[in-house]
Amino acid sequence: MLQFRAVILGIVVLLQQQIPPVAPLPPQPFDEWLGGVRAEALTRGIREATIDQAFAGLEPLPIVVERDRTQAELVLTLDRYLRQHLTKKVIDTAAAMRRTHADVLTKVQEKYGVPAEIVIAIWGLESNFGRFSGVRPTIQTLATLAYDPRRSTMFREELFDALKILDNGDVEPAKMRGSWAGALGQPQFMPSSFLLYAQDFDGDGKRDIWHSAPDVFASIANFLAAKGWTAAGRWGREVTVPGSLLARLPEVAPLQTEGCLAKRQMSVPLPVETWQKLGIRAVGGAALPAADHGVEAASLISGVKRHFLVYPNYRAVLEYNCVNAYGLSVSLLADRSIKSPPPKKSTTHANTKTHR
Repeated sequence: MLQFRAVILGIVVLLQQQIPPVAPLPPQPFDEWLGGVRAEALTRGIREATIDQAFAGLEPLPIVVERDRTQAELVLTLDRYLRQHLTKKVIDTAAAMRRTHADVLTKVQEKYGVPAEIVIAIWGLESNFGRFSGVRPTIQTLATLAYDPRRSTMFREELFDALKILDNGDVEPAKMRGSWAGALGQPQFMPSSFLLYAQDFDGDGKRDIWHSAPDVFASIANFLAAKGWTAAGRWGREVTVPGSLLARLPEVAPLQTEGCLAKRQMSVPLPVETWQKLGIRAVGGAALPAADHGVEAASLISGVKRHFLVYPNYRAVLEYNCVNAYGLSVSLLADRSIKSPPPKKSTTHANTKTHR
């Protein structure tokens, strides 16, 4: 029997040596692939005129694929990242922008229940307070990523959603620009998020997240509200943790095992009152505020030297970008922008020299 099996194995090896490997199929030409996308877009109810305008002269962008292949990894510790990104200039700018847009932000908060400082913090981190929201032509970017096999299915759907946005008349094709990954406007929404959450808060008939501050702020707030932000609570707070508790955390409150990386870097949730009994205190050593004691699901995030107790609203922020460096940057920037004082008025007297 062993000899028989050896003969069979020898035949198999011989056959493998004699049969040349099958060469991979050549990639489908882009124009041919785009024709299939065009046909499917028509079946999804997108007008032919919209498709013709969006796809005119379309070619893939190699730089987009290159960026997708070489995304930078986060190598800084959480403490260092926060220190480098939450500079005095950024905090002061957030405070100034909150004062500048106070009227519309008040109306947005009244409708969606999301604090002005949280909206401004996300706006600031996503687009540098509206100064930069991307220059890549969105249709060309998404078509390139959809044609590339790495994440074709996801970006193909985003491409169809981008065509729907054009079909709805919210923006002209030439003005539809964003990031290399297809994120749109000042909130950096993917097209699927735009369709679900973008708002026309200024009432001009368009959801203009590229140029309209009311639309931008309302869209960010609507997203967070839809993801579970509640007006009654805050995101959490920075805390101090006794060394004895840090050593016991794997037993008392182990890390979560499900969800994105950020959630797996958080402890399982416990009531705030339980954390208080375990020795968690506010920065400075005071007891956790009584207003926080009703929170039943608070998770601990521990950096090297800094620690944070985060509440359900923080999870809504993570829906925007599920990275704790991002979520805590938003949350801390919001808190610090409230405390940032307005600039002092200049005491320089005007030139009163008399001209003869």
